[in-house]
Amino acid sequence: MLKNYSQLVERIARSSGLSIEDIERRIEAKRAKLSGLISKEGAAQVVASELGISFDKEKMKIAELLNGMKRVTVVGRIIEMFPVREYNKNGRQGKIGSFILADETGNIRTVLWDTNHIMLIEQGKIKNNDTVEITNASVRNEELHLTGFSDIKLSNEVLETVKTEKILREKKILDLRQGENVQIRAVIVQMFEPRFFTVCPACGKKMGGGGEIGECQEHGKVVGEKRALLSLVLDDGTETIRAVLFSEQIEKLISKEELENSDLFIKKREEILGKEMFFLGQVRKNRIYDNLEFFVADIKEVDIDKLIEELEKE
Repeated sequence: MLKNYSQLVERIARSSGLSIEDIERRIEAKRAKLSGLISKEGAAQVVASELGISFDKEKMKIAELLNGMKRVTVVGRIIEMFPVREYNKNGRQGKIGSFILADETGNIRTVLWDTNHIMLIEQGKIKNNDTVEITNASVRNEELHLTGFSDIKLSNEVLETVKTEKILREKKILDLRQGENVQIRAVIVQMFEPRFFTVCPACGKKMGGGGEIGECQEHGKVVGEKRALLSLVLDDGTETIRAVLFSEQIEKLISKEELENSDLFIKKREEILGKEMFFLGQVRKNRIYDNLEFFVADIKEVDIDKLIEELEKE
């Protein structure tokens, strides 16, 4: 069971006076009524609303934040500040600021769209290691977003320790939604032949020309770098999903020599098929086939002893 889902259920139970078991029954009933088209977290928020429970302006821990929440209040420490960048998309232009906000329960990428908030970064009034209080923010795509209706200010609250490592929620494939950054535990049931392409060493963009020396739109003729793309099919017992890996992630599964030699690749594929691992990454929509794909950012071995320890704690 997801940690933050459990925390949300406990919070609803406390606020409503109902038992955790009763809340979970209502959540499953809501999902069944909607033919499973809603995630457990989403169903929990609907149940909370039906019980008259609102999280608006209630201070929350980062681990409790769920996609779709609005008017969120949270206090955290800025552990990584990114440069303010400009954008020009679909006729709209402006600036966007972002940083990683952390508390003792987790961390989350926080995005600022309002010029007044962005000025606080540009003028150094909000910087790395500052503790800030954010109010009236919303959660979408696993990120905390601030608009002109939100507020951010320095806080005197003392946070002794915060979670600095990247934390991704573990989810079932059946419950995945576009844009989510998550971790899934799944078995590799298919591995397709790798595809190779060439990129510009300066900007990393795919080049035309098809050979070692190609044409980059930005840097002209350059000697390209060979990259690989590998597709897998993952199965966690609830559903399957196509996973996409690029060179750096591929190396955690298969060596460069095995990737480029057909005989070695076939042998390695036989070894890997049926292996269970943790896959961390982002869920994206394949616009050609109109289905979800999983872009893998990292791969981890399944530590059986650790899993048993966590199950015993539950």
